[in-house]
Amino acid sequence: MKKSTFQFLSADKKTKIHGVKWEPDQGEIQGILQISHGMIEYVERYEEFAAYLTKKGFLVVGNDHLGHGDSVVSQECWGYFAPEKGSDLVVKDLQKLRIHIQRDYPGVPYFMLGHSMGSFLLRKYLSRYGSGLSGAIIMGTGNQPNIAVIFGKAVCKFAALFRGWKYRSKLVDQLAFSGNNKRFQEENTSNSWLTRDKKIVEEYNAQPRCTFQFTLNGYYNLFDTIHFINRHRNIDQIPKELPVFLVSGEDDPVGNYGVGVRQVYGIYKRAGILDIRYKLYPLDRHEILNELDKEVVYRDIYRWMQHHL
Repeated sequence: MKKSTFQFLSADKKTKIHGVKWEPDQGEIQGILQISHGMIEYVERYEEFAAYLTKKGFLVVGNDHLGHGDSVVSQECWGYFAPEKGSDLVVKDLQKLRIHIQRDYPGVPYFMLGHSMGSFLLRKYLSRYGSGLSGAIIMGTGNQPNIAVIFGKAVCKFAALFRGWKYRSKLVDQLAFSGNNKRFQEENTSNSWLTRDKKIVEEYNAQPRCTFQFTLNGYYNLFDTIHFINRHRNIDQIPKELPVFLVSGEDDPVGNYGVGVRQVYGIYKRAGILDIRYKLYPLDRHEILNELDKEVVYRDIYRWMQHHL
């Protein structure tokens, strides 16, 4: 596998976005997978999965979103998107990267994968730029009710009036994450909800790029993204012929332990998306690419993409 890093100018016209590309050592590239990573992490956490796919002839690429990883000028900017329309800018950055890669590899089947917050961003992306994709893998997603995200946006706005948009609020943190670890409290480890693999959880908890606190701005843009993807008029903009694969852990609190994933499947099915399926992995938690049965997940995603080449 050949790994290279690069930068491109964000849609905000001032931030240098950090990107990573993993290429097969040899042979013709069968397909391309672009990754939209989750909240409070960074794209190089997907390197093991990328290594698996490059051996199968896939090129894998992704970037650190605004406010994440190496797409920040300083650690103080972690968890902050932009003064205005941060969600739109992050989605536009996904499109900028896709255009750049497709220009270098014209005609190669192109897939996108979004995990967690990245799955919400991908769902928004599909409403705006989904045309021409060979398929979309929506991972670790959920179906948060509008009343909750509207309330979350209002709380962020109110707090920002007094504290500013770069303030890191414990209250908003609790609103967003308080229930995630509840089912796994007996393990006495923070973030056990991510995966059963205790080594991965320990590495995550020791990594500064995974343990910062989101700003009010970051949370507002997350809630705003979910508010967008909940609207039926936006769902109706997703190309009906686009193949969609929903994958999640059955013990993932973000997907309400499978309930939310099934709901998204039903919503998309009723919206007329013709080629859609879902799979829930028993006992798996939020990060199925880092689970104890990750090889099964890797294989399933590869086979689904191969089928849609």
